Amino acid sequence: MRDNHPVTRREYEYSDSEMLVSTTDRQGVITHCNPSFVRVSGYDETELLGQPHNLLRHPDMPAEVFKDMWSTIGHGRPWSGVVMNRRKNGDHYWVAASVTPILENGKPKAYMSVRTKPTRAQIDAATRLHAKLDVAQVSGRHSFKLEGGQAFPLGWRAPLVRFWHAGVTARLSLGVALMVLIAMLPHLFGASWAGDAWPQLGFLLVGGFVELRWFDKRINSLLVEAQRFATELAACNLTTSIPDDPYTPLGALPVRLRQIQINLRAVVGDVRDQIESFSMAADEINRGSYDLSARTESQASSLQQTSATLDHLAGTVGQSAETAQQVWGNSQRSTQVAQRGEQAIAQAAQTMHEISASSKKMGEIIGTIEGIAFQTSILALNAAVEAARAGEQGRGFAVVAAEVRALAQRSGTAATEIRHLIGASTARTMDGARQMDGAAQTVRDVVTEVSQMSVLVKEITDASQQQALGIAQINEAVAQIDTMTQQNAALVEESAAAAQTLRDGTVKVRQAVGIFELVPARTIAPVHPPQLAFTNETHKNRVRAIGV
Repeated sequence: MRDNHPVTRREYEYSDSEMLVSTTDRQGVITHCNPSFVRVSGYDETELLGQPHNLLRHPDMPAEVFKDMWSTIGHGRPWSGVVMNRRKNGDHYWVAASVTPILENGKPKAYMSVRTKPTRAQIDAATRLHAKLDVAQVSGRHSFKLEGGQAFPLGWRAPLVRFWHAGVTARLSLGVALMVLIAMLPHLFGASWAGDAWPQLGFLLVGGFVELRWFDKRINSLLVEAQRFATELAACNLTTSIPDDPYTPLGALPVRLRQIQINLRAVVGDVRDQIESFSMAADEINRGSYDLSARTESQASSLQQTSATLDHLAGTVGQSAETAQQVWGNSQRSTQVAQRGEQAIAQAAQTMHEISASSKKMGEIIGTIEGIAFQTSILALNAAVEAARAGEQGRGFAVVAAEVRALAQRSGTAATEIRHLIGASTARTMDGARQMDGAAQTVRDVVTEVSQMSVLVKEITDASQQQALGIAQINEAVAQIDTMTQQNAALVEESAAAAQTLRDGTVKVRQAVGIFELVPARTIAPVHPPQLAFTNETHKNRVRAIGV
């Protein structure tokens, strides 16, 4: 036997209204378990499915209990009893288990077990029974044995208990025997066996035999069929049939049992059809929820990328706005510098014009000097003529006149050279003045362009600030959309989880209802009432039952 250790001495309590349902195949491997079974066992569902059911067996349970259980259900009969199971953490819990074989061609193909919480009196009785089994196992002396979950005594009490559990035919046979014995008592005590004693005994025996045969054929056989049919119903097999005879005293019994079967087939068939519809809808909802979840997650990711891009763009636009503001400031300063340059050039042009005017005046003065030099030269020439006339007395005066003439000639030559220089300087000054006028006009044009550029840069600065403000608002809106998208994604995940839970629930309900077999085998047409035919072609997989 499987050794499930360690164990604690703590008893796990669960609700009185909970029903722990599981199914196993013929080898005792768990194929289905309901949520209550999973929760009370302490295991996960994945840890239970596909595992032998003795995973839950408590090591303190006597082996005779499970030996009796397998012997009973192996012969196709239901078994019930109070059993202590082990939880995953070593705690124990008590169950009142009912194990029903699911038959196919008269042989068990699976087992279904339904457990409820036993009363404290049932637990105490089971504890005493298990203690007696342990003592008998150690001593080797057995005062009782288990059959179908019930304890039957051994020894002289066994016949009495067997009779108490005997069938109705055996009990009726004993009653008939007692009646015959009572009828023959007068002949046994004092009366003679001659005459009609033997014929009377013969008639009593023949009448009793005929009565027993009639009872066994018309009553007991119907009860046996009803018991078999009820056992099939208990095993969730709704495909069998029961013959009926309305002329027997119990003729209404098979009709009522068949009506129960018909009602169960109708209800289970409708439930199974609805479960199939629910399962399809749950699958569609589940797929749609996961698709929507994927799209929502993709949208959330795109919004996050968009938000990051907008943040970067907002930063770039802000930097551009700051740069435009700086450019606008530089343009303002450039405009001021250009205006000051225009003023300086205007002043330089004025100075050049003044220099040109001064050059003209200097030309006039040089003309006067040349005139003086010419007149001086004429005077010197006249003085030389007069000195020549004077002869020896005018020789010294002639020398002075010659020197004065020479000085006048040099002065005229120098004045002529100065005139040429002043003329060239005046021409260059005029050229410079014209160039300064052109530069002044160019600077004025530059000032105009810089002013216009400053206006444009100001407009760009204002537009950049407006764009930065708009992008900030867009970014805030995208952030709100991103938050709502994240919330929607969370809701979608919850919806997907709910859809998955609905789908899992429909699968479990389908498994739970699938234990009922609705496809009928060959049936016997009843006399009354008419048999209704229910089929379910979609149900292909029959759920297997479990052991304790």
